[in-house]
Amino acid sequence: MITASQKKRENIAEYLLYMWQIEDLIRANNLDLEKIEENIIDRYSNLGDARRKEMLDWYESLIDMMHREGVEKSGHLQLNKNVLFDLGNLHQQLLGNPKYPQYSAEYYKTLPYIVEIRAKAGENRKDELETCFDALYGILMLRLQKKEISPETLGAATQISRFLAQLAGFYRKDYNNELELE
Repeated sequence: MITASQKKRENIAEYLLYMWQIEDLIRANNLDLEKIEENIIDRYSNLGDARRKEMLDWYESLIDMMHREGVEKSGHLQLNKNVLFDLGNLHQQLLGNPKYPQYSAEYYKTLPYIVEIRAKAGENRKDELETCFDALYGILMLRLQKKEISPETLGAATQISRFLAQLAGFYRKDYNNELELE
């Protein structure tokens, strides 16, 4: 909760990946608040009572949303889909705006990786941005499992990260009304 709000302010791409990880952590604990308290919240030994209650309430609200939205086993919460939707809108605006050629250039450097990943997805294709986030999230999971990652995959991840970092920077500027899209 604390990390999520900080990431949302600072880097929307990191926020989204973090929230996907939170969804998976909740699933790993069978959407059981007591297990989450034991396995996650109790590890924060320096939490005061008020902060602890905030975290419990936050996880409880996420569990409730996951039940209501039917994403107990897989999928993403609507609030995370909304972030992807907003990023997609901004992405399209930036691509169509001649004021941001560096963004278009970064996108076109990333596009071959997106096409390759989508081709491997078969019928489970997602839009371009979600494909990028899926790739980075998959690499994050491989790293957490201490599995080997090929140099080609790391190269793709580096380019995708660069692209998403640029998009996240523009998102922050847009959020702060510092981006001229007209």
